[in-house]
This record gives sequence, C-alpha cells and structure tokens, in this order.
Amino acid sequence: MPPARPLRADAQRNRDRLLEVAVRAFSQDGPDVTLEAIAKEAGVGIGTLYRHFPTREALVEAAYRNELARLCDAASELLEVKPPDQALRDWMDHFVDYMATKHGMADALRAVVASGGNPYAHSRDRLIGTIGALLQAGAGDGSVRADVPPDDVLASLSGVSLTTSAPERREQARRLLDLLMDGLRYRAPNGT
Repeated sequence: MPPARPLRADAQRNRDRLLEVAVRAFSQDGPDVTLEAIAKEAGVGIGTLYRHFPTREALVEAAYRNELARLCDAASELLEVKPPDQALRDWMDHFVDYMATKHGMADALRAVVASGGNPYAHSRDRLIGTIGALLQAGAGDGSVRADVPPDDVLASLSGVSLTTSAPERREQARRLLDLLMDGLRYRAPNGT
C-alpha cells in the first residue's frame, strides 16, 4: 500500500482547527456536543469534518491523540531552549494541563472505549519515552538524579494531576511539582 499523501496546507489547517475545537467542545460540553456545532465553530462545513473524521469516535480519538502528541512534542521543544531540569519542570506543567483536558474529555473518551476503540493504546509508551528523554537529559548534565525510572515520575505526575486538576487547585499543583523536582534533584551530581 502506498504511503498516504500529505494533506494540502488548507486541509491541514482545517484538520488542526477541528481538533482544537473538538478538544474544547468535548471538555466543556461533554460527549453530546453536536458535530455540526464543532464544524461551525471551526469555520468549516460538516462535510469537511466527515472527510477528516468519518465518525464521532474517530474525532474524539484523534483529538485525544493530538493532545498527547502536543504534550510529548513539547519536551524536545523545551529541551532546545532550557536547561534539562527546567525543561522537565516546565513539561510537568504541560502534563497537568494535558491531564485536565483528558479529565474534561472523560465522558467522550469512555464512549470511544464502549464502541470498541482504544484511544489509550500507545499513551503510556509515549509518555514513558518522553519522560525518559527528559530524565536522561537531566542526568546527562547532572541536574537530576540518574536512578529514577520514568514509570515512577509518570505515577507521581498522575497522582498530582488527579488531585489538583481543578483550576482553583493549580497553585497546589505547582507546589507539588516543585517538591517532585526537589526529589529529582536531590543527590544529583549538580544538585544539593
């Protein structure tokens, strides 16, 4: 089978806009938001939406996976402009935002799972790989410990996110993430 052709620039913009609007709509309005409302807010016709996403479940799954990709891609972008320990700490803030979005989309994601889909099929592997790259960069420059497995950091981040995902608890999330970073720096070659 030949590789899929890349989308034209305007088609890619439409797809990206649909995903952006879908995340917000499913997070705020739940799984019952109409696809027509999403298309309208994205500034496209319903036919354009269906060309990109033939079912509601396909749109929900693509929106979730797009958020995951944005989160994981942010790590390399942060590492390009910040020292590894600061990049890791900033990425943790992105993770809390991602989890809040995922929590907001929970009902829509459950509907995908109920229909036989698995939007989470590769989530854990992608997150572990991303966290591993951030930890490796920090261990490489001595700013974070080299003995912490990515799974432990993911579990810690998930716990922080589950208890502080509400907007009014973001300050507490920042404090907890700072404590987690203190633990990751403790006994690092360049740490305290």
